[in-house]
Amino acid sequence: MRKADIAAFFDRLAETNPAPKGELEFVNPYTLLVAVVLSAQATDVGVNKATKPLFAVADTPEKMLDLGEERLRDYIKTIGLFNTKAKNVIALSHQLVEEHGGEVPRDRAALEKLPGVGRKTANVVLNIAYGEPTIAVDTHIFRVSNRTGLAPGKTPLEVEKKLEKIVPEDRKQHAHHWLILHGRYVCKARRPDCAVCVVEPYCSYKAKTTAN
Repeated sequence: MRKADIAAFFDRLAETNPAPKGELEFVNPYTLLVAVVLSAQATDVGVNKATKPLFAVADTPEKMLDLGEERLRDYIKTIGLFNTKAKNVIALSHQLVEEHGGEVPRDRAALEKLPGVGRKTANVVLNIAYGEPTIAVDTHIFRVSNRTGLAPGKTPLEVEKKLEKIVPEDRKQHAHHWLILHGRYVCKARRPDCAVCVVEPYCSYKAKTTAN
């Protein structure tokens, strides 16, 4: 995609949604971290249903440790892989208390050392909690980047690196959310809704759909 088209691509997304936000509910950086860890292979809606009562009683690593793994499992048992996720949440809470004074570090390397936290989760926390211009490449961003020709790549990391290079500086803060929301609601996996797509003029997808 040409540089001018990339700029126009993000201008269109910005016009449609000037202040995009993630759909996971949280109250502080710690609860955001926990929510993102729980969201792996789960829907944001499902995670929010489980975390609303959970965060009412455990919104810090100390409170989560007091809650304990068994009671935590009861709160998140409707979420896929809840046993493994419960172990990770308790383990990362221990690590936050022991190594970071109970605070979520504003550092990618430190975040990635936490149990259950990979590069994508670290990028989400840095972007949403701390306002860093990071781009967490999930399945939606990976699909949109490849399908449109915006930033094609064979791996999420390759796509992330390309996006870091091509996204205009003044758009990097919100690029993550624009692309996720676009992939979730317009450029959908099975059938993209090209007829209502605001960036369709800049998209190189050959099998564009038409309105029914």
